[in-house]
Amino acid sequence: MSKIIVPPTLPQLVKPNLDTPFHIDYTWWERKGLHINVELRAHLCQEHQEVFSEHFDTEKIDWVDKKTGEVTRVDGLQHVLQVHCSQQPDYINDGLSLVDAVFRVFLANGNAPMTSEELSAITGRPAEKILNTLSGLRVYKGIRPLRK
Repeated sequence: MSKIIVPPTLPQLVKPNLDTPFHIDYTWWERKGLHINVELRAHLCQEHQEVFSEHFDTEKIDWVDKKTGEVTRVDGLQHVLQVHCSQQPDYINDGLSLVDAVFRVFLANGNAPMTSEELSAITGRPAEKILNTLSGLRVYKGIRPLRK
């Protein structure tokens, strides 16, 4: 009697649409062997670029979400980006690439998932262009559709 070999099932690929939420997938950075802190430094305001110019590693701190009260451990750089740098008037500006502008939105909002429409409202970039950029085969800075 011969064995029947059943191939493993592949995850179903779903084409993202304007209602698909995206986020920064931090595990993508780990899988690629990249250091997120190197990227985070590029998004610090001038004041904090100088403060952190000689410190590569930062400690984790407890961050309390003001809306939910949830406590999470976050990197010190992420905390500074969220509470100070992202509050500067030119943090998201027309001189940034689309990917950098979207990345900064996620840094500013604590990586809360957002749709292309929501990202468009903040960045001023067309939602369709955001969707087309983020839903292609290439992953930019770990920005990916949220897996449910």
